[in-house]
Amino acid sequence: MCAEKLKETKEKNLIDWYNDVLLRSEMVDFSEVKGFAVYRPYGYAMWEITQTYLDAKFKSIGTQNTYFPLLIPEKLLTKEKNHVEGFAPEVAWVTMGGDRRLDERLAIRPTSETIMYDSYSKWVKSYRDLPLLLNQWNTMVRWETKETRFLLRGRENLWHEAHGAFSSKEDAGKNALAALDFYKSYVQDILAVPVIVGMKSETEKFAGAYRTYTVEAVLPNNFTSQAATSHDLGQNFSKAFDIKFLDENNSWQYVYQTSWGTSMRAIGVMVLVHGDNNGLILPPKIAPVQVVVIPILKGGKTDKEIKDYAQKILDKLSSLGVRVKLDDRETFSAGWKFNEYDMKGVPIKIDVGERELSSKTLFIRTRFNAEKYSIDLKDIDKVTSKLDEIQKNMFLKAKKDMESRITIEKDRDKFVSSLKDAKAVLKVAWCGEKECETGIKDSTGATSRVRPLDKEVLISEKCVFCGKKANFNTFFAQSY
Repeated sequence: MCAEKLKETKEKNLIDWYNDVLLRSEMVDFSEVKGFAVYRPYGYAMWEITQTYLDAKFKSIGTQNTYFPLLIPEKLLTKEKNHVEGFAPEVAWVTMGGDRRLDERLAIRPTSETIMYDSYSKWVKSYRDLPLLLNQWNTMVRWETKETRFLLRGRENLWHEAHGAFSSKEDAGKNALAALDFYKSYVQDILAVPVIVGMKSETEKFAGAYRTYTVEAVLPNNFTSQAATSHDLGQNFSKAFDIKFLDENNSWQYVYQTSWGTSMRAIGVMVLVHGDNNGLILPPKIAPVQVVVIPILKGGKTDKEIKDYAQKILDKLSSLGVRVKLDDRETFSAGWKFNEYDMKGVPIKIDVGERELSSKTLFIRTRFNAEKYSIDLKDIDKVTSKLDEIQKNMFLKAKKDMESRITIEKDRDKFVSSLKDAKAVLKVAWCGEKECETGIKDSTGATSRVRPLDKEVLISEKCVFCGKKANFNTFFAQSY
């Protein structure tokens, strides 16, 4: 039952706490297929809110929704060398159709570049066909060999993937950065999670990309997690798939491409950042239920009047655009319901009993900061401003926490020991060379997470790890 207490504390065992919260809040459940989750209605509703928000953003720049097959012929997957090498260890294959062995293996979609770009090569013939921007809301399968975790790392993931084709390098670059801004606004404005935005290293970038941009969140254990990515693919795929067009001068040119996506991982990050030892704490903008109205019933003659009053409150809040629920179940006590909705992270609970009925008031309890106070029914519109206030303050609190976990480091020994023990997220001067990053990973288990986009004054003239000339500042951390 979701009202029962959690088995672990967030401070003692973050991941066990996290799994317990997701299960008890009824966001997800296990399935009979290892690494494949069931998304229950409460969790899936958060994905629907995500879709509604981001879909409007995508369409604002001309992106259209589409759908391509789940299965990808092996000959297509292997067309771009770096791409297939990056995904080969995680590809799940279909080899049988009924009781017959297939002539060619079919990959279960790890990502759709290859199957989509086969069609792009047929559809793009002239500069008049560009730009071409298509998006899919779908799932992808990557056969993770590491320990799987709900939302953060599963073998099947709910996500979207958008793919653009452009006539110029500049237009593709602008599109990749526009997508990055969409993700930044989604994670910060909807999930109330502060992020570090920037570029991935050569080692960490998407397989086959020219450049990868990332939205990175800092977690309570000083790990980081990639909440979304946007890739400038250059012409790597267009040359492999022969996607070219006749320009205004009647000359053949290869297109420049982008791909970008986010998944349920961002919602998992939100749970990790905001939750506490009583369960979820949901920012109002992502909460499937923003307000729950709970009649306090005692089996007396006023119960019907209290229920009617509670219904009136629900109707008024609904008319204000609030996602509100009335829980008038008589099989559970009010205390049990309070615990249940705390576990589910509902931002505001409203008690309605005999006192509220007679005084025409509402008794409000907030999940974030645990405020308790009464307001008059005539001031019910203040509930919407309280939701806005909660959203803002959740972000500010998380931002302060994120900043407290980031340390600027110049000393090599401290850099290695801090990363190894996940004492902090470290911002350092770095050379950016692959060999250096391999050495850091071997020594600490950590990787480069993000390089700031804006030009910054170098923390040091020398790379913190290898001592060579530093080229830019970069954040390093353990990661999920």
